[in-house]
Amino acid sequence: MSSTESTMTDGTDPDRLKMFSFGVFTQLSGAVTAGMIHLGDRLGLFTALAGLERPVTTAELADAAGLDERWVREWAHNQAAARILDVDTTTSPELFSMSPEAVAVLASPDHVAYGMGMFHRFPQTMAALDEMPESFRTGLGHDYDSHGCEGAIGIEKSFEPWMRHHLLDTVLPSLDGVVDRLDAGASVIDIGCGAGGAVLMMAERFPNSTFVGYDISEHALERAAERLAESGLTNARFVDPRAESMPADRSCDFVTTFDCIHDMTRPQEMMELIREAITDDGTWLLVDIKGRDSFAENVAKNPMAPLMYGISVLSCMSSALSEPDGAGLGTLGLPASKAQEMSRAAGFTHFRKMDVDHSVNSFYEIRV
Repeated sequence: MSSTESTMTDGTDPDRLKMFSFGVFTQLSGAVTAGMIHLGDRLGLFTALAGLERPVTTAELADAAGLDERWVREWAHNQAAARILDVDTTTSPELFSMSPEAVAVLASPDHVAYGMGMFHRFPQTMAALDEMPESFRTGLGHDYDSHGCEGAIGIEKSFEPWMRHHLLDTVLPSLDGVVDRLDAGASVIDIGCGAGGAVLMMAERFPNSTFVGYDISEHALERAAERLAESGLTNARFVDPRAESMPADRSCDFVTTFDCIHDMTRPQEMMELIREAITDDGTWLLVDIKGRDSFAENVAKNPMAPLMYGISVLSCMSSALSEPDGAGLGTLGLPASKAQEMSRAAGFTHFRKMDVDHSVNSFYEIRV
């Protein structure tokens, strides 16, 4: 039987089959290249190349990074082929360099566009694949501590660059009366505080206020405690709510939740706890992933939707299903309509989507 007859028998079109296969293996190419970006960050290759400030050979780059040239050369070929690095192929050997944009994203931790957080924790994220078959069978996922200490550091590196540039000078002033209250002296809690970045930034800026960060991740709390000790701040602390419950006397003036409600097994219960914690004239800043009301809308409006749904399986939804009967919202599972519905059910009446520009998150001002 000829190949043409075979394709007619199994219903495939040769050209479409070729393009479909290409699309599948393009995804594999992206996954492998992500691993190479992780290595570039972990081994200091991006930092070394940016520091040289000129096109260099792989021998020069290897020397600057203290690495073996042959391995660096193959890595650089991957990165250039993926258009992560720039390369001049008219010379022998080739010369590699980084555009200003590449330096910002790959080698500048203080830049607002720095993007190495998810790549830092890439091995831990991918290692979750070993646990997934059992989760698919039982319905139970795994909490964030299953990703280890490096997972917590990756989350820190993912979100803090933008926060350092915008939390204090853009987001907080956009909330009605919050900055004045913080200046005067307020009681603040940050739920799902992670490694403590937001708490430490606010505590330094507003010395008259007191800040408590809550998290159930031992790795994140250890990192937060280290950073608090380094800061010398005395108006902040970090606790596990299982050891010290959140206040339930409506004494908190300001509550923040950054990218964590969708990860929780009991998000509705958490919103009810927030209502019990916050004063009648207090403010809750809810920051969460920018989801839409349907899968179709997410795919149409978010070019990173495949990444978001995949990360949800490996991390966010897994966390949200890490206890029996967990809510399992998932990465894109808290669109504005859902957040408003849940906050109203918890006893809040004011819900405003803030005019804050962020590529991933939506920002909501919520009050009683």
